[in-house]
Amino acid sequence: MALTLLGRQNPLASAAEQLRILDQTTGIPSFEAKLAQCGLLPLHATGITVFQINVGKLCNQTCRHCHVDAGPDRTESMSRETAELCIAALAQTDIPTVDITGGAPELNQNFRWLVEQAHALGRHIMDRCNLSILLVPSQADLAEFLAAHRVEVVASLPYYRASQTDAQRGEGIFDKSIEALKRLNQLGYGRPDSGLLLNLVHNPVGAFLPPKQEAIEAQFRKELRTRHGVEFNHLYTITNMPVSRFLEFLMESGNYEGYMERLANAFNPAAAAGVMCRYTLSVSWDGRLYDCDFNQMLELPLEGGVPAHIRDFDPAQLQHRRIVTRNHCYGCTAGSGSSCGGAVAS
Repeated sequence: MALTLLGRQNPLASAAEQLRILDQTTGIPSFEAKLAQCGLLPLHATGITVFQINVGKLCNQTCRHCHVDAGPDRTESMSRETAELCIAALAQTDIPTVDITGGAPELNQNFRWLVEQAHALGRHIMDRCNLSILLVPSQADLAEFLAAHRVEVVASLPYYRASQTDAQRGEGIFDKSIEALKRLNQLGYGRPDSGLLLNLVHNPVGAFLPPKQEAIEAQFRKELRTRHGVEFNHLYTITNMPVSRFLEFLMESGNYEGYMERLANAFNPAAAAGVMCRYTLSVSWDGRLYDCDFNQMLELPLEGGVPAHIRDFDPAQLQHRRIVTRNHCYGCTAGSGSSCGGAVAS
């Protein structure tokens, strides 16, 4: 159970129920009350432009902030049957973007098949890459495969210095990340006019909000270019969500209430209006459907009688569905907002 401390008290409660009980102790207003104040309740999807596929929880890293609780010992993995259902569903639509995530999604045996099929359908493909996976011997040709299929690489790099990155992702990960970035650069990724997009993702190391996206991007660009000769296209800032391992860290360090208050006090109606769940559909490794990857990890399924599994996919029912929200959603609406594409508001 992701919420380890609460799980000891009530091991039969779901992750979402444990989080609800925990939120009752903070005294902050419910997220739904905040939405009502700015006229956004109930929150509805505005369509589906991103088809996000989480292929499982197997990963070659064990990161402290991971909301998926991914690692080398996880066995959850999308089957070929479910992967085929995803492509069949995608083919019914004109959804432009396929966002493949994990775990380390590249470790799933169907990852390359999914990329090939989505590419054949003419869709833009994003790979949520931890960079170090490019150096795993079994993935020796991965960078070339991604380039051949024009896959956008969205790469996690918590900071432009080794100490902060290794503290969050593991000893030696920064150096491996730099080596992987250089390999991608050699193929044209991050280079002007190559068409091969390389975007970085910055998560704060501690219990605080990320800095302004434009400012931290400029710092990353200067430091990575000067110190390592690395180039990239854009940098996305993403708020650490109070889910799974980062939630455990908040609870064990006594920072949970203060962090949630910080998120709630920074609630931005403009960010709430542009949250990623309004245009994203999230598919889990076993084919169940969710509004976002965070709801997926909390096992908060779609509501309102819409299809609950990819086998029953119906875009007409799903594109304007009511979004399932809880207090963890403050993480996506604080300050400039946070999404899989970074900040969502000025």
